[in-house]
This record gives sequence, structure tokens and C-alpha cells, in this order.
Amino acid sequence: MPQLSSRAAAFPSSPIRKLAAAADAAKKRGTHVFHLNIGQPDIETPPEFFQAIDRAGLRVLEYSPSPGNPGLRQAIADYYQRLGYAVELPQTLVTTGASEAINFAFAAMLNPGDEVIVPEPYYANYLAFALQVDARIVPLATTIEQDFALPDIEAFREKITPRTKAIMICNPGNPTGVLYPAAALEKLQQVCLEHDLYLISDEVYREFTYDGLQHHSVLGLAGLEQHAIVVDSISKRFSACGARIGCLVTRNEELLGAFNKFAQARLSPPTLGQIGAEAVYQLPASYYEGVNREYAARRDVLKAALQAMPGVVCPEINGAFYAMVGLPIQDADHFCRWILDEFQHNGQTVMLAPGPGFYATPGAGANQVRIAYVLKQEDLQAAMVVLQQALAAYPQRT
Repeated sequence: MPQLSSRAAAFPSSPIRKLAAAADAAKKRGTHVFHLNIGQPDIETPPEFFQAIDRAGLRVLEYSPSPGNPGLRQAIADYYQRLGYAVELPQTLVTTGASEAINFAFAAMLNPGDEVIVPEPYYANYLAFALQVDARIVPLATTIEQDFALPDIEAFREKITPRTKAIMICNPGNPTGVLYPAAALEKLQQVCLEHDLYLISDEVYREFTYDGLQHHSVLGLAGLEQHAIVVDSISKRFSACGARIGCLVTRNEELLGAFNKFAQARLSPPTLGQIGAEAVYQLPASYYEGVNREYAARRDVLKAALQAMPGVVCPEINGAFYAMVGLPIQDADHFCRWILDEFQHNGQTVMLAPGPGFYATPGAGANQVRIAYVLKQEDLQAAMVVLQQALAAYPQRT
């Protein structure tokens, strides 16, 4: 029998989706499942997205230009300019979601065996994307006790080897909800310049910051123009995950040339998604303000409920719409399957993402889960009741 590649054998299962079959089985038994495992917002996609597609009146769904429609690329550049960052149309490239953007970035800068330093816990697919180009994710530990803050810059220096090519961050953070302040970014700027490294910043959740805190992009770091790459997407910002529209933004012309070659090889990003995306990128600031208020309220509901549960550790959550939470358990994978297979409360249960899948360090995150607070407040409150009851009933509670 033909054998799979070693890459396929080593490829990790997604902690976000790997329990989907168990959730489906629970639903077939008549149990309502609250999905806290995946960042799929329930906020409606702006109607302007669909209206733009309707107005286009397409009769043939053609390929778009490989780097993306010029109208969308200009809308992206205008968006960054409104934020105060000098970005021009040629410095943007449209991708099929942020996933393809990260794939392009890794492929452009990493040779087999090269390394990317990433604070952990991190978005699980970063590891998968690195494996696709035979590169390595080098984890840098952060702790729930310190709210997953970036460690001192010396910790980054200690991880650097001759194979290190980049540092990658997610800001605000998935899965942690941490927001890195400007001072932390300036330290990363320093080490990237010292060692001639790329700095990749996944800024998909830029608009979701709370408590009066402000997001700072790596695009604002003077002197890092040839090092900084931003990954972005409309999926969360405009609740348009299925559109599959992301982008790369950089001022490094050599990188842009490589991205364009990869874009040509995959032909084009989704045409319909680009038409809708161009429209929503032009929404007024009031749209972002309203969405931010809603997620801030959901964050408050989640924090209050978790902090009232005995044995649960809930760190500060300053951005995005995730929380990496410590539970009074020893095996998050077992607990997350048990709550789907064997538990229900008033006909309801919850689907969570087990923490170990967001770590590269063996054994790390064993008692943690990621919660995506993407449900309306009343559903989130009900889900927290289910979780509290499940923890009380769990046979292996510590």
C-alpha cells in the first residue's frame, strides 16, 4: 500500500475542530451544543457586503487579478491610512483568508529547517503552516499567572539560533485575548533589527480592544519597514468568515514580489468575497464602535461567570474574543470529549477547544481550554451555567 508523506503523518489535528464528530453525535441525541470552540461570530455580516455582490450583476464568475481586485486593494490601503499608517495599494496583496496570507509569508521567508519564534499558547494552525514548508515553530513560554504577557526581551534572544528567520505574534491574541502594548512591540523591534529578523504580526482582531486600551500595529514601528509583515482578514472584523478574504501588508518590495508569484500560482482569491469586502472596508467608524461594545459586554459576562467558579483561573482579557482559561482538571482533551459524550445539563452542553493543541511544549496547557465568546450574551450566560455544572459533575475534577 502506498505510504503517506512524513509531513502528512506529522500534521496536527485542529484542537478547534477535532471534536466536531462528538458534537454532532450530541446533537443527534437531542442535546443543544453551545459552540465556544471556534471563532465564528453570530453578529450579522453587514448588509453592505451582500448588497455590493447583488449590484455587481455578474453573469460570469471570472478570475480576479492574482494580487486581488484593485478596488479592494485600494480600500485596504485607505483603511490603514485612516488608522494612521502610510500604506499604498502596491503594498497590499489579497489572499484567500488570513490562512493563505500566513502560508505565503512562511513560504517567502523560510527554508526547510528554518525557525520562527512564537509566544505560546498560539493559534494552533501556525504549527500546521510551518510544517507545510518544513520549518519549525520555536515556542516561547508565557503564563496564565502573568496574563500571557510577552516575556522579557532576553527570553527572545535566548531562543535565537542561526536558523531563526522571524518572530511571529498575534495581537490581540488568539487564543489568549492578550493585547501587547507599544512598549512590548518596541522591544520586538529592537531584537528584530539586532538579528535581522522578520516580524510577522497577525492583526485580525485589531478592532476588538477593551477598557480604553489602544491597538498598535507593527506598521507604526519606524525603521522596521523591511522587516514588518501584517496578516489581516475580514473574517472577524466584519463577521464574514466564509468570504475567505485576507491580505498581506508590507513595505518590503522583495517580499511583495515573492507573494505575487505565489498568488499567480494559485490563480486568484475569491471574486465574490472581494466584491463584498471592498464595500465593508468603507463602513464608517460607528460600525466598529458598535461591534466593539457588544464584544466588550460579552467579555464582561464571561469574566464574571468564570471568576465565580471555584478552581477556575481566568486571566485578564484585553482584546480579541477568546480566553485561555485554567480549569480544575488534569486532562483538557478528556474533559472536552467527556462534556460532549457523557454530560448534559437541562438538555444542553458546550463544545470547548482543549488547551494542549495551542502549545508546542509537551504537557503545556493540560488543564486549560480556549473559550470563544462569540455567542449573544444570554446564550453565553447559559453556556457558563452548563460549564459550571459540568465541572461539578466531572469525575476527574482536581
